[in-house]
Amino acid sequence: MTKRDVDIHKRLQSIGREFVDTVHYIILFLISVVVIWTAGKEFIYIVQKGSAALKDILMLFIYLELLAMIGIYFKTHRLPVQFLIFIAITALSRHLVVDVQAVSDYFHLWLLATISIAILALSASIVVLTWTAKKFGRPEDNLNRQHADLTIKALLPRDAQQPDNDTKHYRE
Repeated sequence: MTKRDVDIHKRLQSIGREFVDTVHYIILFLISVVVIWTAGKEFIYIVQKGSAALKDILMLFIYLELLAMIGIYFKTHRLPVQFLIFIAITALSRHLVVDVQAVSDYFHLWLLATISIAILALSASIVVLTWTAKKFGRPEDNLNRQHADLTIKALLPRDAQQPDNDTKHYRE
């Protein structure tokens, strides 16, 4: 490959990354608008009803967690799986508290046990994810390091020495 081919390849990769980032931001912005709109409709329904039931409050917490997850992505450029699991736990808890009361007695026991086991499994997965992230790091940590190294290399003059690999770089 010639130097010109390498430069074109790098430019195309840069354009592709920018395109993907732009699409991510647009879609996350649209999701934010939809979540805020739906939460607003829920809130208006609660106000019109004159009181908030437990299911309504838990639904508002789900909307809040969705917005928090989107906000974290905008700030850190990471979409933590833990937040999706928290949302799932909240949704299952809401289902456990609200919907299980309406089913028959025989089915009620099995549904209660299944939902409880699912909540326990999701909680255990959060513990495992947190422990492994602390012990081994996250895959995107390597991407951040590679991105920082490439950025520094691009900014340095050609004859300058690159910093050693022990230097830590963090995206701000």
